[in-house]
Amino acid sequence: MLGTMNEYRQQVKMVNVGCKAVTVRTAVASGQLFVRAETLDRIRKGDLVKGDALHTARVAGIMAAKRTSEFVPLCHPLPLEGVDVDIECVNGAEDCCDAVVVVVRVVTSAKTGVEMEALTAVTASLMTLYDMAKSIDHDMVISEIRLDAKTGGSSGDYVRSDARAVFSD
Repeated sequence: MLGTMNEYRQQVKMVNVGCKAVTVRTAVASGQLFVRAETLDRIRKGDLVKGDALHTARVAGIMAAKRTSEFVPLCHPLPLEGVDVDIECVNGAEDCCDAVVVVVRVVTSAKTGVEMEALTAVTASLMTLYDMAKSIDHDMVISEIRLDAKTGGSSGDYVRSDARAVFSD
């Protein structure tokens, strides 16, 4: 049985950030796409039917960061000042798979953080890489999308102990 309209409204809400101060906020997120060696080689060379996956994935990440509030229902729209999408092709060692690693850095001056923008950008970049290579590799795995670091805000700075990347000035 559904509750009253007031009870329903209290179940989900966008946090009011009106009284918070505008401060510089940064976030770094990362993730990876495990691929076969041949797939990694073709991604690296830009030799896919759909074209250059690395450049397309960078653009997809930037676009996704800018539109995060349209995908994540309770996320505030933010004026992003910078979005950097770094993509590295990594040949695996004996005990590791080949992978494409995506690291995204997002900066804003706002009343709330940009963690969701960084995570959304990583996800979109990885999904774009997957889409562009799926015709040659159905065994790809998107993995370990995570927040590596953040600065600003009342909760303070955070750096994951095993962060793939952190901010560099």
